[in-house]
Amino acid sequence: MRVVIVAESFAPQVNGVAHSVLRTAEHLLARGHVPLVVAPAAQRRTSGNASGSGSGSEPYESAYGYRVVRVPSVPLPGYPEVRIALPGRRVADAVEQHRPHVVHLAGPFALGAAGAAAAGRAGVPVVAVYQTDLAAYARTYLPFAGAAGARLAWHRLRLIHTAAARTLAPSRASLDALTAHGVPRVHLWPRGVDCVRFHPGHRDEALRRRLGRPGEVLVGYVGRLAPEKQVERLAEVSRLPGVRLVVVGDGPSRARLGAALPDALFLGRRTGHELARLYASFDVFAHTGPFETFGQTLQEAMASGLPVIAPAVGGPLDLVQPGRTGFLVPPAGVSGFREAVERLARDAELRRAFGRAGRAAVVERSWEAVGDRLVDHYRLALAESSAAGRG
Repeated sequence: MRVVIVAESFAPQVNGVAHSVLRTAEHLLARGHVPLVVAPAAQRRTSGNASGSGSGSEPYESAYGYRVVRVPSVPLPGYPEVRIALPGRRVADAVEQHRPHVVHLAGPFALGAAGAAAAGRAGVPVVAVYQTDLAAYARTYLPFAGAAGARLAWHRLRLIHTAAARTLAPSRASLDALTAHGVPRVHLWPRGVDCVRFHPGHRDEALRRRLGRPGEVLVGYVGRLAPEKQVERLAEVSRLPGVRLVVVGDGPSRARLGAALPDALFLGRRTGHELARLYASFDVFAHTGPFETFGQTLQEAMASGLPVIAPAVGGPLDLVQPGRTGFLVPPAGVSGFREAVERLARDAELRRAFGRAGRAAVVERSWEAVGDRLVDHYRLALAESSAAGRG
Protein backbone atom coordinates (compact mmCIF):
# COMPACT_ATOMS: atom_id res chain seq x y z
CA MET A 1 0.00 0.00 0.00
CA ARG A 2 0.97 3.60 -0.60
CA VAL A 3 0.46 5.60 2.60
CA VAL A 4 0.77 9.32 3.30
CA ILE A 5 1.39 9.99 7.01
CA VAL A 6 0.51 13.57 7.95
CA ALA A 7 2.19 14.20 11.32
CA GLU A 8 1.94 17.20 13.63
CA SER A 9 5.43 16.33 14.89
CA PHE A 10 8.38 14.38 13.50
CA ALA A 11 12.12 13.92 13.97
CA PRO A 12 14.28 15.61 15.08
CA GLN A 13 11.61 16.51 17.64
CA VAL A 14 11.44 14.06 20.56
CA ASN A 15 7.92 13.23 21.73
CA GLY A 16 5.32 10.49 21.50
CA VAL A 17 3.88 11.55 18.14
CA ALA A 18 7.28 11.87 16.46
CA HIS A 19 8.49 8.53 17.82
CA SER A 20 5.30 6.70 16.82
CA VAL A 21 5.48 8.09 13.28
CA LEU A 22 9.11 7.07 12.93
CA ARG A 23 8.37 3.50 14.00
CA THR A 24 5.22 3.32 11.86
CA ALA A 25 7.03 4.45 8.72
CA GLU A 26 9.91 2.05 9.43
CA HIS A 27 7.45 -0.81 9.79
CA LEU A 28 5.58 0.04 6.60
CA LEU A 29 8.86 0.16 4.69
CA ALA A 30 9.99 -3.15 6.17
CA ARG A 31 6.71 -4.80 5.13
CA GLY A 32 7.06 -3.63 1.54
CA HIS A 33 4.65 -0.70 1.69
CA VAL A 34 5.48 2.81 0.45
CA PRO A 35 5.16 5.53 3.12
CA LEU A 36 5.55 9.26 2.67
CA VAL A 37 5.63 11.56 5.71
CA VAL A 38 4.36 15.14 5.72
CA ALA A 39 5.57 17.03 8.81
CA PRO A 40 6.50 20.49 10.10
CA ALA A 41 9.94 21.79 9.26
CA ALA A 42 12.12 21.82 12.36
CA GLN A 43 13.86 24.98 11.21
CA ARG A 44 14.96 26.65 8.03
CA ARG A 45 17.46 24.36 6.35
CA THR A 46 20.52 25.78 4.66
CA SER A 47 22.12 22.44 3.88
CA GLY A 48 21.86 18.81 4.78
CA ASN A 49 19.20 16.24 4.02
CA ALA A 50 17.27 17.96 1.24
CA SER A 51 17.44 16.13 -2.05
CA GLY A 52 17.59 19.44 -3.93
CA SER A 53 20.09 22.25 -3.88
CA GLY A 54 20.08 22.61 -0.09
CA SER A 55 18.82 26.19 -0.26
CA GLY A 56 15.86 25.47 1.98
CA SER A 57 13.34 25.79 -0.87
CA GLU A 58 13.26 22.05 -1.65
CA PRO A 59 10.77 20.42 0.79
CA TYR A 60 11.74 16.77 0.20
CA GLU A 61 14.05 14.66 2.36
CA SER A 62 15.08 11.07 1.72
CA ALA A 63 17.55 10.28 4.52
CA TYR A 64 15.02 7.99 6.25
CA GLY A 65 14.63 5.60 3.31
CA TYR A 66 11.29 7.15 2.40
CA ARG A 67 10.28 10.64 1.36
CA VAL A 68 9.59 13.31 3.96
CA VAL A 69 7.85 16.51 2.91
CA ARG A 70 8.54 19.42 5.25
CA VAL A 71 5.90 22.11 5.71
CA PRO A 72 6.77 25.63 6.95
CA SER A 73 6.26 26.00 10.69
CA VAL A 74 6.62 28.43 13.55
CA PRO A 75 7.69 27.77 17.16
CA LEU A 76 5.07 27.51 19.88
CA PRO A 77 5.38 30.66 22.05
CA GLY A 78 7.15 29.75 25.26
CA TYR A 79 8.14 26.31 23.96
CA PRO A 80 10.21 26.78 20.76
CA GLU A 81 11.03 23.05 20.52
CA VAL A 82 7.39 22.48 19.53
CA ARG A 83 6.65 23.53 15.95
CA ILE A 84 3.22 24.54 14.66
CA ALA A 85 2.75 23.80 10.94
CA LEU A 86 1.50 26.42 8.50
CA PRO A 87 -0.38 24.23 6.02
CA GLY A 88 -0.29 25.26 2.39
CA ARG A 89 -0.23 23.60 -0.99
CA ARG A 90 2.49 21.15 0.01
CA VAL A 91 0.03 18.87 1.81
CA ALA A 92 -2.34 18.61 -1.14
CA ASP A 93 0.59 18.27 -3.57
CA ALA A 94 2.07 15.42 -1.52
CA VAL A 95 -1.25 13.53 -1.54
CA GLU A 96 -1.73 14.13 -5.26
CA GLN A 97 1.79 13.06 -6.21
CA HIS A 98 2.05 10.01 -3.92
CA ARG A 99 -1.37 8.66 -4.96
CA PRO A 100 -1.94 6.93 -1.61
CA HIS A 101 -4.39 4.18 -0.82
CA VAL A 102 -4.74 5.60 2.72
CA VAL A 103 -3.94 8.89 4.46
CA HIS A 104 -2.80 8.44 8.08
CA LEU A 105 -3.23 11.48 10.35
CA ALA A 106 -0.93 11.37 13.39
CA GLY A 107 -2.19 13.51 16.28
CA PRO A 108 -4.17 15.70 13.85
CA PHE A 109 -4.90 19.34 14.52
CA ALA A 110 -3.41 22.04 12.25
CA LEU A 111 -1.57 19.98 9.64
CA GLY A 112 -3.97 17.08 10.11
CA ALA A 113 -6.95 19.21 9.10
CA ALA A 114 -5.20 20.03 5.82
CA GLY A 115 -4.38 16.35 5.35
CA ALA A 116 -8.01 15.35 5.90
CA ALA A 117 -9.19 17.95 3.39
CA ALA A 118 -6.65 16.80 0.77
CA ALA A 119 -7.65 13.17 1.29
CA GLY A 120 -11.31 14.10 0.92
CA ARG A 121 -10.69 15.87 -2.39
CA ALA A 122 -8.71 12.86 -3.63
CA GLY A 123 -11.35 10.37 -2.51
CA VAL A 124 -8.86 8.58 -0.22
CA PRO A 125 -9.94 7.11 3.14
CA VAL A 126 -8.41 8.58 6.29
CA VAL A 127 -7.22 6.76 9.41
CA ALA A 128 -6.84 9.34 12.19
CA VAL A 129 -4.67 8.45 15.18
CA TYR A 130 -5.54 10.33 18.38
CA GLN A 131 -2.35 10.90 20.37
CA THR A 132 -2.50 14.19 22.28
CA ASP A 133 -4.97 15.53 24.83
CA LEU A 134 -5.19 18.93 23.17
CA ALA A 135 -7.96 20.11 25.48
CA ALA A 136 -5.60 19.63 28.44
CA TYR A 137 -2.84 21.44 26.56
CA ALA A 138 -5.22 24.34 25.92
CA ARG A 139 -5.99 24.56 29.65
CA THR A 140 -2.25 24.47 30.44
CA TYR A 141 -0.87 26.85 27.82
CA LEU A 142 -3.91 29.08 27.29
CA PRO A 143 -5.26 29.48 30.85
CA PHE A 144 -6.91 32.77 29.90
CA ALA A 145 -9.17 30.81 27.52
CA GLY A 146 -10.47 28.62 30.35
CA ALA A 147 -13.12 26.02 29.57
CA ALA A 148 -13.85 27.73 26.25
CA GLY A 149 -10.36 26.82 25.01
CA ALA A 150 -10.88 23.17 25.84
CA ARG A 151 -14.29 23.17 24.12
CA LEU A 152 -12.77 24.77 21.03
CA ALA A 153 -10.02 22.13 20.93
CA TRP A 154 -12.59 19.32 21.14
CA HIS A 155 -14.72 20.98 18.45
CA ARG A 156 -11.80 21.01 16.03
CA LEU A 157 -10.79 17.46 16.91
CA ARG A 158 -14.36 16.26 16.42
CA LEU A 159 -14.52 17.83 12.95
CA ILE A 160 -11.27 16.17 11.87
CA HIS A 161 -11.97 12.75 13.35
CA THR A 162 -15.57 12.61 12.14
CA ALA A 163 -14.26 12.88 8.58
CA ALA A 164 -12.04 9.81 9.11
CA ALA A 165 -12.99 6.30 8.10
CA ARG A 166 -11.47 5.14 11.39
CA THR A 167 -10.12 6.86 14.49
CA LEU A 168 -7.55 4.92 16.50
CA ALA A 169 -7.25 5.58 20.23
CA PRO A 170 -4.16 4.50 22.20
CA SER A 171 -6.00 3.58 25.42
CA ARG A 172 -9.45 2.79 26.72
CA ALA A 173 -9.58 6.14 28.51
CA SER A 174 -8.89 7.94 25.23
CA LEU A 175 -11.46 5.80 23.42
CA ASP A 176 -14.08 6.68 26.01
CA ALA A 177 -13.22 10.41 25.83
CA LEU A 178 -13.47 10.44 22.03
CA THR A 179 -16.77 8.61 22.09
CA ALA A 180 -18.16 10.91 24.78
CA HIS A 181 -17.31 13.91 22.59
CA GLY A 182 -19.20 12.51 19.63
CA VAL A 183 -16.38 11.02 17.57
CA PRO A 184 -17.65 7.99 15.60
CA ARG A 185 -15.90 4.81 14.45
CA VAL A 186 -13.29 4.74 17.24
CA HIS A 187 -11.08 1.65 17.67
CA LEU A 188 -8.28 0.75 20.09
CA TRP A 189 -4.71 0.78 18.77
CA PRO A 190 -1.99 0.82 21.46
CA ARG A 191 1.72 1.54 20.95
CA GLY A 192 4.62 -0.84 20.65
CA VAL A 193 7.84 -0.99 22.61
CA ASP A 194 11.32 -2.19 21.68
CA CYS A 195 11.98 -4.92 24.22
CA VAL A 196 15.45 -5.57 22.79
CA ARG A 197 16.64 -1.99 23.22
CA PHE A 198 14.88 -1.61 26.58
CA HIS A 199 16.02 -4.63 28.57
CA PRO A 200 17.05 -5.34 32.20
CA GLY A 201 20.34 -6.70 30.89
CA HIS A 202 21.52 -3.15 30.19
CA ARG A 203 21.80 -2.41 33.92
CA ASP A 204 25.19 -0.79 34.51
CA GLU A 205 26.65 -0.78 38.02
CA ALA A 206 29.37 1.70 37.09
CA LEU A 207 26.70 4.09 35.83
CA ARG A 208 24.70 3.60 39.04
CA ARG A 209 27.73 4.64 41.09
CA ARG A 210 27.97 7.86 39.07
CA LEU A 211 24.28 8.60 39.56
CA GLY A 212 24.02 8.07 43.31
CA ARG A 213 25.73 7.04 46.51
CA PRO A 214 26.17 3.38 47.43
CA GLY A 215 22.91 1.90 48.66
CA GLU A 216 20.70 4.70 47.35
CA VAL A 217 17.50 3.75 45.54
CA LEU A 218 17.49 5.46 42.15
CA VAL A 219 14.09 6.82 41.11
CA GLY A 220 13.98 7.90 37.47
CA TYR A 221 11.80 10.22 35.43
CA VAL A 222 12.14 10.32 31.63
CA GLY A 223 10.26 12.81 29.48
CA ARG A 224 9.80 16.39 28.48
CA LEU A 225 10.23 19.05 31.14
CA ALA A 226 7.10 21.04 30.40
CA PRO A 227 4.26 22.41 32.53
CA GLU A 228 1.77 19.67 31.66
CA LYS A 229 4.18 16.96 32.87
CA GLN A 230 4.04 18.31 36.45
CA VAL A 231 7.45 16.89 37.39
CA GLU A 232 7.49 19.15 40.47
CA ARG A 233 5.16 16.59 42.08
CA LEU A 234 8.32 14.58 42.80
CA ALA A 235 9.69 17.23 45.17
CA GLU A 236 8.93 15.17 48.28
CA VAL A 237 10.40 12.08 46.62
CA SER A 238 13.65 13.93 45.95
CA ARG A 239 14.00 14.67 49.67
CA LEU A 240 13.48 11.12 50.92
CA PRO A 241 16.51 9.71 52.77
CA GLY A 242 18.26 6.95 50.83
CA VAL A 243 16.58 7.96 47.57
CA ARG A 244 18.14 9.72 44.59
CA LEU A 245 15.82 11.30 41.99
CA VAL A 246 17.28 11.32 38.45
CA VAL A 247 15.52 13.41 35.80
CA VAL A 248 16.17 12.67 32.11
CA GLY A 249 14.85 15.14 29.54
CA ASP A 250 14.72 18.80 28.70
CA GLY A 251 12.18 21.50 27.99
CA PRO A 252 10.91 24.93 28.97
CA SER A 253 10.43 24.00 32.65
CA ARG A 254 14.07 23.02 33.20
CA ALA A 255 15.09 26.14 35.17
CA ARG A 256 11.92 26.16 37.28
CA LEU A 257 12.31 22.45 38.11
CA GLY A 258 15.93 22.97 39.09
CA ALA A 259 14.69 25.32 41.81
CA ALA A 260 11.77 23.06 42.81
CA LEU A 261 13.92 19.90 42.93
CA PRO A 262 17.33 21.06 44.19
CA ASP A 263 18.28 17.57 45.38
CA ALA A 264 17.56 15.91 42.03
CA LEU A 265 20.14 15.05 39.38
CA PHE A 266 19.25 16.50 35.96
CA LEU A 267 20.90 14.72 33.03
CA GLY A 268 19.28 16.50 30.09
CA ARG A 269 18.10 14.70 26.99
CA ARG A 270 19.36 11.16 26.39
CA THR A 271 18.58 8.80 23.50
CA GLY A 272 19.47 5.40 22.07
CA HIS A 273 21.58 2.94 24.03
CA GLU A 274 22.51 5.59 26.59
CA LEU A 275 18.83 6.04 27.44
CA ALA A 276 18.32 2.26 27.62
CA ARG A 277 21.23 1.96 30.09
CA LEU A 278 19.72 4.68 32.26
CA TYR A 279 16.31 3.01 32.39
CA ALA A 280 17.81 -0.36 33.31
CA SER A 281 20.03 1.23 35.95
CA PHE A 282 17.14 2.82 37.85
CA ASP A 283 15.36 0.99 40.66
CA VAL A 284 11.95 2.68 40.29
CA PHE A 285 10.32 4.69 37.52
CA ALA A 286 7.89 7.54 38.20
CA HIS A 287 5.81 9.38 35.63
CA THR A 288 3.91 12.42 36.87
CA GLY A 289 1.86 13.79 33.96
CA PRO A 290 -1.94 13.45 34.37
CA PHE A 291 -2.73 14.10 30.68
CA GLU A 292 -1.19 11.04 29.01
CA THR A 293 -3.26 9.43 26.28
CA PHE A 294 -0.92 6.42 26.47
CA GLY A 295 2.36 6.61 28.41
CA GLN A 296 5.21 5.33 26.23
CA THR A 297 7.92 5.91 28.84
CA LEU A 298 6.00 3.63 31.21
CA GLN A 299 6.24 0.82 28.64
CA GLU A 300 9.95 1.46 28.15
CA ALA A 301 10.51 1.35 31.91
CA MET A 302 8.51 -1.87 32.24
CA ALA A 303 10.48 -3.44 29.38
CA SER A 304 13.61 -2.46 31.34
CA GLY A 305 12.38 -4.42 34.36
CA LEU A 306 11.32 -1.51 36.58
CA PRO A 307 8.35 -1.08 38.90
CA VAL A 308 6.39 1.96 37.74
CA ILE A 309 4.36 4.70 39.44
CA ALA A 310 1.89 6.89 37.55
CA PRO A 311 -1.31 8.91 38.04
CA ALA A 312 -4.51 6.86 37.99
CA VAL A 313 -5.89 8.56 34.91
CA GLY A 314 -5.67 8.27 31.13
CA GLY A 315 -3.29 5.89 29.41
CA PRO A 316 -1.55 4.59 32.56
CA LEU A 317 -4.80 2.88 33.57
CA ASP A 318 -4.19 0.40 30.72
CA LEU A 319 -0.48 -0.06 31.41
CA VAL A 320 -0.01 -0.25 35.19
CA GLN A 321 -1.44 -3.18 37.16
CA PRO A 322 -1.60 -1.88 40.76
CA GLY A 323 0.04 -4.21 43.22
CA ARG A 324 1.55 -6.30 40.40
CA THR A 325 3.65 -4.08 38.12
CA GLY A 326 3.59 -0.86 40.13
CA PHE A 327 1.28 1.67 41.74
CA LEU A 328 -1.32 4.11 40.47
CA VAL A 329 -1.59 7.24 42.60
CA PRO A 330 -4.19 10.05 42.78
CA PRO A 331 -4.05 12.31 39.69
CA ALA A 332 -3.53 15.38 41.89
CA GLY A 333 -1.32 15.98 44.90
CA VAL A 334 2.16 14.77 45.86
CA SER A 335 1.71 12.36 48.75
CA GLY A 336 0.83 9.43 46.49
CA PHE A 337 4.22 9.49 44.80
CA ARG A 338 6.07 9.82 48.11
CA GLU A 339 4.17 6.93 49.70
CA ALA A 340 4.62 4.65 46.68
CA VAL A 341 8.35 5.35 46.48
CA GLU A 342 8.76 4.84 50.23
CA ARG A 343 7.13 1.42 50.00
CA LEU A 344 9.27 0.35 47.05
CA ALA A 345 12.47 1.82 48.48
CA ARG A 346 12.32 -0.35 51.58
CA ASP A 347 11.44 -3.59 49.78
CA ALA A 348 13.96 -4.74 47.17
CA GLU A 349 12.13 -8.03 46.58
CA LEU A 350 8.89 -6.18 45.83
CA ARG A 351 10.79 -4.04 43.31
CA ARG A 352 12.16 -7.14 41.62
CA ALA A 353 8.75 -8.86 41.56
CA PHE A 354 7.05 -5.80 40.05
CA GLY A 355 9.87 -5.44 37.53
CA ARG A 356 9.59 -9.06 36.38
CA ALA A 357 5.81 -8.77 36.05
CA GLY A 358 6.11 -5.51 34.14
CA ARG A 359 8.58 -6.98 31.67
CA ALA A 360 6.31 -9.98 31.11
CA ALA A 361 3.33 -7.69 30.53
CA VAL A 362 4.93 -5.77 27.64
CA VAL A 363 7.27 -8.27 26.03
CA GLU A 364 4.73 -9.24 23.37
CA ARG A 365 3.94 -5.61 22.45
CA SER A 366 6.57 -5.29 19.73
CA TRP A 367 6.38 -2.52 17.15
CA GLU A 368 6.14 -5.27 14.53
CA ALA A 369 2.96 -6.71 16.07
CA VAL A 370 1.45 -3.26 16.64
CA GLY A 371 2.43 -2.18 13.12
CA ASP A 372 0.72 -5.20 11.59
CA ARG A 373 -2.46 -4.30 13.50
CA LEU A 374 -2.24 -0.80 12.04
CA VAL A 375 -2.00 -2.20 8.51
CA ASP A 376 -5.13 -4.24 9.29
CA HIS A 377 -6.89 -0.99 10.19
CA TYR A 378 -5.77 0.51 6.87
CA ARG A 379 -7.21 -2.47 4.99
CA LEU A 380 -10.48 -2.32 6.92
CA ALA A 381 -10.75 1.43 6.24
CA LEU A 382 -10.24 0.75 2.54
CA ALA A 383 -12.85 -2.02 2.53
CA GLU A 384 -15.36 0.06 4.47
CA SER A 385 -14.78 3.05 2.21
CA SER A 386 -15.28 0.91 -0.91
CA ALA A 387 -18.47 -0.59 0.53
CA ALA A 388 -19.82 2.87 1.36
CA GLY A 389 -19.03 4.02 -2.16
CA ARG A 390 -20.90 1.07 -3.68
CA GLY A 391 -23.83 1.74 -1.36
